[in-house]
Amino acid sequence: MDIRITAKILSMISAVVSAGMLPPLVLAIIDGTKDALSFVLSMLAGAILSFALWIYSGGKTGGYAGIREGVGVTGFSWLIASFIGAMPYWISGFAGYTDAFFETMSGFTTTGATIFSDIESLPRGILLWRSITHWIGGMGIIVLSLAVLPFLGVSGMEMYKAEVPGVTAGKLTPRLHQTAAKLWGMYIAFTVTEAILLVLGGMSVFDAVCHSFSTIATGGFSTKNNSIAYFTSPYIQWVIIIFMFLSGVNFSLYFCVLRKDFRGIFDDGEFRGYLFLAVTSALAITLCLHYHRVFDEIGYIIRHSFFHVVSVMTTTGFIVEDYDLWPEFAKFIMVILMFVGASGGSTGGGCKVSRFMILGCCLKAEVMKLLHPRAVITTRFDDKPLAQETQNSAFAFFVLYMLILGVSTLVITAYDIDILTAFTGVLTCLSNVGPGLNKLGAVENFAFLPSSVKWLLSFCMLAGRLELFAVFLLFLPSTYKK
Repeated sequence: MDIRITAKILSMISAVVSAGMLPPLVLAIIDGTKDALSFVLSMLAGAILSFALWIYSGGKTGGYAGIREGVGVTGFSWLIASFIGAMPYWISGFAGYTDAFFETMSGFTTTGATIFSDIESLPRGILLWRSITHWIGGMGIIVLSLAVLPFLGVSGMEMYKAEVPGVTAGKLTPRLHQTAAKLWGMYIAFTVTEAILLVLGGMSVFDAVCHSFSTIATGGFSTKNNSIAYFTSPYIQWVIIIFMFLSGVNFSLYFCVLRKDFRGIFDDGEFRGYLFLAVTSALAITLCLHYHRVFDEIGYIIRHSFFHVVSVMTTTGFIVEDYDLWPEFAKFIMVILMFVGASGGSTGGGCKVSRFMILGCCLKAEVMKLLHPRAVITTRFDDKPLAQETQNSAFAFFVLYMLILGVSTLVITAYDIDILTAFTGVLTCLSNVGPGLNKLGAVENFAFLPSSVKWLLSFCMLAGRLELFAVFLLFLPSTYKK
């Protein structure tokens, strides 16, 4: 790893995160709240760190960011962002540093797990900063930086591959910075459109902006204690359902829309699987809630079933009902959706729909080989042969995911925390969902957990956001060799 190139890119990322505090600072000054000074000091600390990293790098332009540099920047960027981003909570006295780091890591990884029990008591500057951490982390600090990396004289394809979630990561345009710029252009367009629609539905401009940041990033931080349940308007809830679903789609498919190739979207196997799973899961929960007479009005049941299925599947984590009180069948579907997650190349987390579809194709091929031992069976996905490398990657990811889930759950149960709380707590952090079940359910928070457990869950959030491998490569000595 070329430490100087890595430091140079990290200096820019530190500056980006610090600059992201400017809107909350302006809002805090307007409101005259005590958090204004905390933003000033946090921005100053971020600027000092950025300057120190730039000086260490020598400020030299040019260089190639290879696999090792990509892994280093990808992993350390989230740690630096969370270190700086935690300062406003900590300096203003709203949280101790462990809680502040947990909240910030939850924000940048778009998990949405919170330690705050009374969110509405927080000043607007802090609430806006919570949502901005989602929005920056949603598309990815690295993808944002790729738009300006060419001006630093650095090639960044390896960072893009390490950051973009999913089985594969491909460029959408010949030049990588153009890809990043187009992705962010669509990201901004979605955010602005949703904010306008929410304002038209009766939301205040401030709430609309914050919830749009959280929705498009599939994060889940709200400005209200009751999350989206605070807004009883069916119109607002359906707008958020639609944009959560759209944010869980592979963003590269929206280039088909720009080319007016609508058929290209439905020709994508992962999109069809994503749509099928969302609709069938929502209908199954609707029938379950109707059968058990949980609610009376069928329209209410349908809307809330779709809301929570899309919210959990896209790993957004918004709530309109306490689904921890639902029948066991419905809760089990929710747990399955936490595992699966959204599409690759989206802002959502989880294992990704494509990986489960690939595993299914591999299983089908193995069964066919048992039935026809002499036949040449080709494993295919989306009518295309699957490379052995892709199959191995999907299996390795699933094994590593289950290993982290099992070991982390075991560690947390050692603190005398019940297994359902521990298991779903790790699952919801590893898949970047937010709420879990039982003591970490939809209407609960993570404040009661011991500090060591919060650090462990912070690691799970980071590992899940960066697709596991990028984080574990940071622990290998060979990663730091030139």
